[in-house]
Amino acid sequence: MTVGLLLIRVVVGLLLIGHAAQKLFGWFGGHGLAGTGAFFDSIGYRPGRRLAFLAGLAELTGGLLLTLGLLTPLAAAIIIGTMIAAAAVHMRNGLWVQNGGYETPLLTRSRRWEWRSPAPAACRSTCCSR
Repeated sequence: MTVGLLLIRVVVGLLLIGHAAQKLFGWFGGHGLAGTGAFFDSIGYRPGRRLAFLAGLAELTGGLLLTLGLLTPLAAAIIIGTMIAAAAVHMRNGLWVQNGGYETPLLTRSRRWEWRSPAPAACRSTCCSR
């Protein structure tokens, strides 16, 4: 069980880091701060560029903390806050992701219970059991 939770934390954390890199740097096909800022402006989140930077920073911080298993309650809180905002943006499109819906942010937020124990403890109990 602990290995599974560790894998979920690492995968979700790395995905959030990648998503942040899309927002902040334009990596992995992202639009960078300029494009994301313009999108944020278009949906009423102003000033768009500044809020895009804060959203990217929150995703990067939450993803790093989650991946490393450090301060996981804080990481979960950061991620949940970001996902609430993401779900709000997609709410008008309905539930399903293929229509631009809020399915993915909702699923990410609902998995918060899996992030309670830090990853190093999961590693210790799996790799170093007596």
